[in-house]
Amino acid sequence: MSRFEDEALYGGAAGGGKSDSLIMEATRQVDIPYYRGLIVRRTFPQLEDLIGKSLRLYPRAFPGAKYNDSKHVWHFPSGAVIIFGSMPHEKDKYNFQGKPYDFIGMDELTQFTFEMYDYLVHSRNRPNGPGTRVYARFTANPGGVGHGWVKERFITAAPPGTTIWRRVKVETPAGPVEKWSSRVFIQSTVFDNKILLQNDPDYITRLASMPEANRNALLYGDWDSFSGQVFVEWRNDPAHYQDRRYTHVIAPFRVPDTWAIWRAFDWGYSRPFSVGWYAVDHDKRLYRIRELYGCTGTPNTGVKWEPAKVAAEIRRIEGEDPNLKGKTIHGIADPAIFNDSGTESVESIMARCGVYWDPGDHDRIAGKMQIHHRLAFDENGIPLLYVFNTCKHFIRTVPNLVYDETDVEDVDTDGEDHIYDELRYVCMEYPVAPRPQVIKPAKKYDPLSTDVQPELGRYDFYAKY
Repeated sequence: MSRFEDEALYGGAAGGGKSDSLIMEATRQVDIPYYRGLIVRRTFPQLEDLIGKSLRLYPRAFPGAKYNDSKHVWHFPSGAVIIFGSMPHEKDKYNFQGKPYDFIGMDELTQFTFEMYDYLVHSRNRPNGPGTRVYARFTANPGGVGHGWVKERFITAAPPGTTIWRRVKVETPAGPVEKWSSRVFIQSTVFDNKILLQNDPDYITRLASMPEANRNALLYGDWDSFSGQVFVEWRNDPAHYQDRRYTHVIAPFRVPDTWAIWRAFDWGYSRPFSVGWYAVDHDKRLYRIRELYGCTGTPNTGVKWEPAKVAAEIRRIEGEDPNLKGKTIHGIADPAIFNDSGTESVESIMARCGVYWDPGDHDRIAGKMQIHHRLAFDENGIPLLYVFNTCKHFIRTVPNLVYDETDVEDVDTDGEDHIYDELRYVCMEYPVAPRPQVIKPAKKYDPLSTDVQPELGRYDFYAKY
C-alpha cells in the first residue's frame, strides 16, 4: 500500500489479505470532495463479497459514510465517492466511458482480458480535480483467462518488488515529449498474514491438501501451475533442450530432407494472425520449427496486415529459412478463410500471391484431444510434439490457455488462442492414439547408454527410414 508506482499488483497466493488491502486503499483520498474511486470485479456475484467487506470496514473508519445499495456507491462526508462495478462481458468496459476515476482497483485481475484492463486503466484513470493522486492497484491469484498477459506484464517482467519502467513518447503541439510510467509486482503468501494464521492455524493444511495445481498456485503462488489450465502436460525445461527428455521445448536443429513440412494458418486482422511451420518425422512426431505471429506486442492485438502482405512475408521466410527453402510445403488453414462473403476470400487473395491452403478440420474438441495425446510423454520422456525454443509466442500463449467457463471441455476463446487453433489443424492431419500417462522418468538418463548417438549426444527416438 506504500508503493509509489502508477500500477501495483499484489498477489500470487491465497490468504495474503489482498481484498482487504484493496478495499482500504480506495479510501486513501476520501477527504477530497471531488475524489472518485472505482473497485471492479468481473461479475457482480463476485463483487458482493467486496461490498460485504466494505460494509464491515468503511463505517468504522469513516462514521459519516453512507452506502447506496441500489447504485453500489459509497458516499463520504466530504463528497467523495467509491463506486463498485463489474464487467462480465468485453463490451461492458464501455459502461465506464467518459467517467474519470482518480483510483482504480481491479480485484482478481487474471479474470479480466487485457482489453478490459487496458481500456479501464489507461483511459479512465485520470483526475477529477487538482491535487489527487492518480494510480491503480490490482490483486490476483494464478489462473483465469488473463493469466498469460498478467504473468507477462507483472510476474516475469521483473523480480517481485522491482519497479518496471516504461518510456512513452508523446507528440505534443510543442514537439515530442518523453514520459515514464511504472508498475510493480508485490508477492503475497498466506505466511505474510500473521493474524490469519493465528486465528486459523489449519488454513495452510487445507491449502496443502488441495490438488497439485491448486496447491502450488494458492499456497506457494506458482504462476506455472494453476487451476483451469488446459495443457497441464506442458513442460519447458532448458536443462533438457539438447537431450529432449521430459521437455516440449528443444534447441533448433537442421531438419532431415526426408521429413514432411506443413504450414498452418489462423487468420486475424484486429486480432493476431498465426502462421506455424511444422516438420513431421517418420513416426508422425511434430516439430514446430518456425512461426510468424501478427501481434503488435500488446497481448491479443493484431498488426492489421492485409492478406497479401501476410502472403509476401510467408514467401520471404520460405525462401530464406534453411529448414524451409526448396522444400515442398503443405498448407492447412482455418476453413473460414475460404468464405468470400460476396467479395474475394482471404484464401483467394493469398493464392494469387503464390501461397496456397487447404481447409483444416475444425473439430475443436477432437483437435484439443489430439494435442493432449501429443503432449504426453512415453516411458523414455519423449512426446509427440516438440517446439523449437525460437517459437517464443507459442511458448508464451499455448501453456496459458484456460477452459471456457460455459463449455468446460473447450478452450476459452477470450484468451490468446490463435497459435493453438493452427496447431489443431496440423494435429488433425496426423491423428495419434492416446498414450499411457507417465508421471516421472522410469530411469535416470545415462549419457553413456546404448540408446544415445555419440555424434549427436542425445536420444535418437525417430526412425530414419
